[in-house]
Amino acid sequence: MHVKQLRAASVQGSLAPFRKDFPVRVTKRTNIAIRVLMYCAMNDDRLVTKHEIAERCNASENHLAQVVHQLAQLGYLRTQRGRHGGLGLARPAREIQIGAVFRALEAPVPIAECFADTDNTCPLKEGCRLRTALTDAIETFFAHLDEITLDALVCDNPRLEALLAPAACR
Repeated sequence: MHVKQLRAASVQGSLAPFRKDFPVRVTKRTNIAIRVLMYCAMNDDRLVTKHEIAERCNASENHLAQVVHQLAQLGYLRTQRGRHGGLGLARPAREIQIGAVFRALEAPVPIAECFADTDNTCPLKEGCRLRTALTDAIETFFAHLDEITLDALVCDNPRLEALLAPAACR
């Protein structure tokens, strides 16, 4: 989904509201990763620090450090050590697909016991079709997120800009 489409859908209210009882959850690691990427995209004219991201995005610096390390290993962030160090996007926001980020960070977590390689004790696994249905649903979820790029989340988004702009700019 491109920036204009996402913005139009948000303004028109056509983005389906989230139900509070919606059973699917995104891990805290992925949630923080998306916040980090959005913060870096909103501040792409400079290197940012883990401390400022932790402060603006309400995340512990220890947890954030692990997420930043993983995002750097995956090629989404570049990091620079030293007095004038920090981190920033390793590629343009328009080239970062949200689905790819989710896949990289969420993939190791089995959605149900039947997806686990070692701990699967389900007696129905040979005849159950739920695994196929869940696999299809997950792929549909990721396919939708593949259409959304990081720039679509941050560009022309004054509310987000107000939340993520550095204190000196507000």
